[in-house]
Amino acid sequence: MVLPITILIFTIILYTAFILGLVGSFHCLGMCGPIAFVLPLDRSSKTKMLIQSSLYQIGRLVTYAIIGVLFGLIGKALYLAGFQQKLSVLIGILMILVVIIPVKVFNRFNFSKPIYKGIGLVKSKMGQKLKTKSNKTLFTLGLLNGLLPCGLVYMAVFGAVNSGDIFQGASYMFLFGLGTIPMMTAAVLMGNFLKVSLRNKIQKAIPIFVIVIGLLFILRGLGLGIPYVSPSDNNLLLKNNPEHCVSP
Repeated sequence: MVLPITILIFTIILYTAFILGLVGSFHCLGMCGPIAFVLPLDRSSKTKMLIQSSLYQIGRLVTYAIIGVLFGLIGKALYLAGFQQKLSVLIGILMILVVIIPVKVFNRFNFSKPIYKGIGLVKSKMGQKLKTKSNKTLFTLGLLNGLLPCGLVYMAVFGAVNSGDIFQGASYMFLFGLGTIPMMTAAVLMGNFLKVSLRNKIQKAIPIFVIVIGLLFILRGLGLGIPYVSPSDNNLLLKNNPEHCVSP
């Protein structure tokens, strides 16, 4: 039966989302760590801190899932337009290019300039919320934190688009966020507990993992007929046309 194979392929892709978040959380510690260190928690009790930290983390997951829905919808439109395999190959190539091209090259083009105003508003709102202690505030801070620009989030967004489905796009982003939770929770509860040297070593491994994911997407799109890795054209089409599924 072809459909279970397609489901298994997507499950493998989802694992990459979680691992990307888990490995990439060392990068998150440098980017979002300062926010986690100053969250307005009730530090009189470890239990209260853990509960309030969870609200912050849930807020991030909700934002990531919503982003996944939006980009999964874009991916679905592209899939229905017949770009299933080309899209997977293109996204794989883009992921690899992003990590091998020096950052200074991207800075010349200043891609994020058009959204600077929106980012400024998010940061301003977060600054206001950091002055207020309440469970609602911590959840809101998590929601806003998920909107801050991050290279690894962009990588996860590529994966959400490549999923070609709203639910799968949301799942991809949700699992990416889930992978970041252990490190971010530790940062909230224990502060900057990792040595900079160790964090730097782990960060050097992140591009390698992104390249591996990019190669997986490329293989998936080439339709080489390799079981579980590079399904044939019909298997990819089946994901959006399950009525064509046939039992053995």
